[in-house]
Amino acid sequence: MNIVDVFGGYVDKFSQTSPSRARWLLRTGWEAQKIRQKLTTDKMLMPADRYLAELMMNTMIRPLKTPEQSAIVSIFTPCELLQEAGLYPYNVEGFSCYLAGTHIERSCIQQAENSGLSETLCSYHKTFLGAAEKGLLPKPKCIVYTNLVCDANLVTFRALAELFDVPAFAIDVPMQQNADNVRYVADQLRELAKFLEQQTGKKIDISHVKRRVARTQRTMRNYDAFQTKRADRYIPADLVSPLYAGMTGNILLGTQEELHYTQMLLRDVERAKPAMGKRIYWMHTIPYWSDAVAKQLRLREDAQIVGCELAHNYPPELEFDPAQPFEAMAKRMVYHALNGGIKRRIETGIYHAKQVKADGAVWFAHWGCKHTLGGAQIAKRMFEEAGIPLLILDGDGCDRSHGGEGQTATRLGAFLEMLGGAEHE
Repeated sequence: MNIVDVFGGYVDKFSQTSPSRARWLLRTGWEAQKIRQKLTTDKMLMPADRYLAELMMNTMIRPLKTPEQSAIVSIFTPCELLQEAGLYPYNVEGFSCYLAGTHIERSCIQQAENSGLSETLCSYHKTFLGAAEKGLLPKPKCIVYTNLVCDANLVTFRALAELFDVPAFAIDVPMQQNADNVRYVADQLRELAKFLEQQTGKKIDISHVKRRVARTQRTMRNYDAFQTKRADRYIPADLVSPLYAGMTGNILLGTQEELHYTQMLLRDVERAKPAMGKRIYWMHTIPYWSDAVAKQLRLREDAQIVGCELAHNYPPELEFDPAQPFEAMAKRMVYHALNGGIKRRIETGIYHAKQVKADGAVWFAHWGCKHTLGGAQIAKRMFEEAGIPLLILDGDGCDRSHGGEGQTATRLGAFLEMLGGAEHE
């Protein structure tokens, strides 16, 4: 049994008898990991990705240290308004990844299922809700969420609002892309600003929001420019950095820290070596815990992940005006690539896969994600018609019990060999 299993075992044990002690242990362990990570981060990673790992850890620790200054959010909630209200994002999907990294996700999932949640609900949501029910997660100031992309949000966030007895604000995003729906969402965001002022007692200065949205725009453009430049460069890639980029590239948009990360990316890519090996574009979440995936794709020169849909999920034609911040944030939501019919999502994925000169793509059919599972065969046909071989890989991004490591190793290895890369022993 390794140290993570021992640590997770104690956190889980204390959550059953003394939740406050379990929360303290979890926070202390993550703070210790932050120090260890800073001292021992793999030097094969670019400086930007080493900075990103620290940024992501800080984002996870803050709600544990100051929950009264935090708001539980879904991943695609625009957080510029929360930032101006002095609230940290307390994100369901991100926390569940870290709880899984602590090896306690199965206990949390079982707790949620024992409370009546379906086995087929997304494991990220069950992990977070189960941890909250066990008393492992602290009470937030409030909750802000959206129905965008994931219908599990409608179950999870209502249950969390009732469990924690805190106010919640839901943003309804229609599936159709048009100006009327942008105005409809923008009006909701104006109401969200009032809601946050009521919860925090802090007045939101719209001129500051405009500056944040302008920073968001620069950040998104920087990341897009980096992806274009990396097409001809070798960027060492592990399995967590693309997920960190996807998480911070949503909930930290508008912050100076996220802008700085993308500025570092642009500096790093100029110093990178020429491209080498097979290049894989990844659709949906990555099972970072999987030894089978790590063996084939983690920090390898002969095959690497060169992009992840969650970090780059806007169609190329998206433009918005920071001088109209509510409409700008609304447009990001309405025109999000995962909003609406599956073909919009696939077409955007194909565009970004070509942008990075991917040799192939993986469509990760995460257990419980109906949008992804239902669109798998359509995606395979459309990617391959566009000249990009696609592997549909079944699994779970959070729950190890749905791993199927043997099948993953066989299918991913065969796919890379088909692309012309060597299958790794």
